[in-house]
Amino acid sequence: MAPGVTVHRHEVEPEGGGTGGTPRIAVLVSLNFPDLTEPVADLVRRFTGTTLTTLRDLGAGYELYDTSDTGALPDPATVAGLDGLLLLGGGDVDGELYGHTGPVPNSYGVDRKADDYAIAAIRAAERAGRPVFGICRGSQLINVAFGGTLVPDLEDYRLHRGGPGEPMFLDEQVTLLEGTRVAAMAGEHRVTVRSGHHQAVDQPGEGLVVAARADDGTVEGVEHPEKWIVGVQWHPEDPDGSAEHRTRLFTSFLTACRPN
Repeated sequence: MAPGVTVHRHEVEPEGGGTGGTPRIAVLVSLNFPDLTEPVADLVRRFTGTTLTTLRDLGAGYELYDTSDTGALPDPATVAGLDGLLLLGGGDVDGELYGHTGPVPNSYGVDRKADDYAIAAIRAAERAGRPVFGICRGSQLINVAFGGTLVPDLEDYRLHRGGPGEPMFLDEQVTLLEGTRVAAMAGEHRVTVRSGHHQAVDQPGEGLVVAARADDGTVEGVEHPEKWIVGVQWHPEDPDGSAEHRTRLFTSFLTACRPN
């Protein structure tokens, strides 16, 4: 992290917190990670804050687990004791976890301990039959947890993030594949989303299928056809994006998480 750049919990949690409602969601995010700069820290604050506020506004409760502070975290199995697992964006997944050797162009924010914790939580949630929803890094972690691989660096990034000297996040057109859960969540097959990524799913993990693609063919979403496990590469929690789209996705996730 750059000197003095730190994201604090009180900067992302809505006033009054959100431990009251149902279902209760385990939210995993690294508030701080290597290479963190002030502009990226501001994105973490805004995106995490929007996520937690949205959950509360939809009647859900949450527990926030900061995976950049693994020494203060409970056993990953504890996370599966809540009603659902939500994994947010952040730094790159360690290439060793999906068989990549050598340097990764444009790599940033790699934190192996955070990766290992999140993957263990995903596996615990799956074993417990809890719904799992991953956003950007969260989607990539889901794929790696199931044995899949990632594209370490998208050579042609123009559809997916801004170029040098430009804002990182941009509007991207994504096609949601017919018959997928994510298409049902969004209520449409063609959406404009907010993106800012240089990595993406390559080979889907065991049991996962491609649920969304960008116009250049890049995988933008994966899911499990039988279990409620969904990952999207874009950022519905970007406050500059569509509030309606965000509400649709989060509402579908929370509906799946509500105890019967």
